[in-house]
Amino acid sequence: MLLDGNIRQQYQIFFESLRKSSITDLARKDELAKKLFMSQGITFTVYSDGEGIEKIFPFDIIPRIITAAEWAHIESGIKQRLKALNLFLKDIYHEQAILRDNVIPSALIHTCSNFLKEMVGVDVPFGIYTHISGIDLIRDSDGSFYVLEDNLRTPSGVSYMLENRNMTYRIFPGLLPQNNVRSIKDYPDLLLKNLIALSNRQTSNPTVVLLTPGIFNSAYFEHTTLARLMGVELVEGKDLVVSDAKVYMKTTAGLKQVDVIYRRVDDEFLDPLVFNPNSMLGVSGLYYAYRKGNVAIINAPGNGVADDKAVYTYVPQMIKYYLNEEPILKTVPTYYMDNKEHFDLVFGQVRKMVIKKTNESGGYGMLMGHAASDQQIADYKVEVKKNPRQFIAQPMIQLSSVPCFINNQIQPRHVDLRPFALYGPSGIEIVPGGLTRVALREGSLVVNSSQGGGSKDTWVLG
Repeated sequence: MLLDGNIRQQYQIFFESLRKSSITDLARKDELAKKLFMSQGITFTVYSDGEGIEKIFPFDIIPRIITAAEWAHIESGIKQRLKALNLFLKDIYHEQAILRDNVIPSALIHTCSNFLKEMVGVDVPFGIYTHISGIDLIRDSDGSFYVLEDNLRTPSGVSYMLENRNMTYRIFPGLLPQNNVRSIKDYPDLLLKNLIALSNRQTSNPTVVLLTPGIFNSAYFEHTTLARLMGVELVEGKDLVVSDAKVYMKTTAGLKQVDVIYRRVDDEFLDPLVFNPNSMLGVSGLYYAYRKGNVAIINAPGNGVADDKAVYTYVPQMIKYYLNEEPILKTVPTYYMDNKEHFDLVFGQVRKMVIKKTNESGGYGMLMGHAASDQQIADYKVEVKKNPRQFIAQPMIQLSSVPCFINNQIQPRHVDLRPFALYGPSGIEIVPGGLTRVALREGSLVVNSSQGGGSKDTWVLG
């Protein structure tokens, strides 16, 4: 018998099948998964040590299983949230009514480093800013889902979601249909359909490209995977040129006009003529072509103002303001470090807090109060005082745990969930699943791959 204790109902069928397996069988499957991930080049790059080290993306063979009712709640909450965030972006770059009505402090927006003044007054195709989003969810011990953060710029991880499912088919071939698991394989087709629909040129066959920073980017595996699955060209900035306010791709047959760019390059590097003049990753004149409506850029530049961690706390107010609805998904209480009362409260109980930089990702720049030394806390406090606007704090939430196969044993580990949403002219579509990230170290709450985390397949039951 492999398992003891209570098994959640949605796991019953899966674990009944595991009872027929020995630990040796599971260890063999675990080893096979590692070898397949390595042989297929399913990796990510870590730069924390000052050099780029390519690593296998750690994969746990036991899936996370979500019921149909739980997913319906998640799906409706994400759709509501994205509608409000999209309306916020349109408003903030046009009328700014939400600021005039004092729903959000103007200073919060105008001190946000990701607010692009160049986007003020720019009309984006179909009024959609948040075409591709990855919304990070956590589940508290009470079973409630909370939004931890909104990833609206260049969210990553969807390729690992797809590869995790492929791996599950390899190691548990009959269990997906047996458990009535909903499919995620349509994601590349849905993404391409949305990208094509955003073209402004009257042509039956718009040209779509995926713009990558290049092979040294930590998510390059994902860029190549998505381009291949969609059947579009993977390009770097040097492969594109702007002429007469139109974007062209260099090909062996000459220049070919580009209609839609799915960019995985950050705002500041998109166009050296407008943003960072030292950028070698973007395309000179790209922003002008975009403003003229001759090319669509996905996601829209300037989205970072909406996923700033200090703006995050106002999303419930956005939902009420723009949609006149109550938020479906909860948000985590958030404290501003440039508010003296908040600052004093946070450092008065810092052992119960997580302090984060408002525009960092990947788990970098965080202070986990419960795990930090007195010296680390003192040093971090000095850093916060230098630029308090760039920091927020949140109380430590005990993430839910799920069963994982670690060191040849089934053990609980903390997880979060990143579902991926596609917002196109026909509405919002969310693939039933997402990237479940796992804190592989016992007791750890940090799930980021760059900080020692891994992932697992996510099953949504039909």
